[in-house]
Amino acid sequence: MASHEFTLDDLKRILREGAGADEGVDLDGDIIDTDFESLGYESLAMLETGGRIEREFGVTLDDDTLTDARTPRALIETVNALLVPAEIG
Repeated sequence: MASHEFTLDDLKRILREGAGADEGVDLDGDIIDTDFESLGYESLAMLETGGRIEREFGVTLDDDTLTDARTPRALIETVNALLVPAEIG
């Protein structure tokens, strides 16, 4: 069940828990508009990330969500758009 807004800090935590962090990437830097691939997260890592987001936030991400959301900002906006209807209902 979603209890709050999905934030960049939530995403960074989930990325680290699921796939770790590439040694050459500083997730604490300004990554909001950086492509996930440039951050070292390939499709398998993003699938793991998506699964963790679904379980923790009680949302369902369709197959295209993780490929269409190429940056942290895009993924955060997508997840939060899914959280809004659950909180209103």
